Amino acid sequence: MKKANKITTEQLETIVTQQKDLQTLLTNIGLAESQKHAFLHQLADINKAVEDFKMELQDQYGAININLEDGSYDFIEEPAAEVETVEVEEVN
Repeated sequence: MKKANKITTEQLETIVTQQKDLQTLLTNIGLAESQKHAFLHQLADINKAVEDFKMELQDQYGAININLEDGSYDFIEEPAAEVETVEVEEVN
C-alpha cells in the first residue's frame, strides 16, 4: 500500500482558515453590494421627492434661493435675454 503525500497539520489548518476567511469576506462584500443597491434606490427616491417639491415651491413663489437656516428667500434674477442684432443690407 502506497503512503499518501500530505502537508503538515498546521499548514492544512492555515489553508482551511484562509479559505473560511475568504468565503466570509466574499459573503460580506455581496451583502454590502446588496445594501448599496438598496441605498441607491432610496437616494433616487429622495432626489425625485426633492425635485418634485422644488417644482411645487417654484410654482408658488417663482425662482428663489432659500436660506435653510431661517426659511427666508431671495428671488433669483434671470439674466436678461440677449437680443441679437442683425445687419440688413439694402438692395437697390
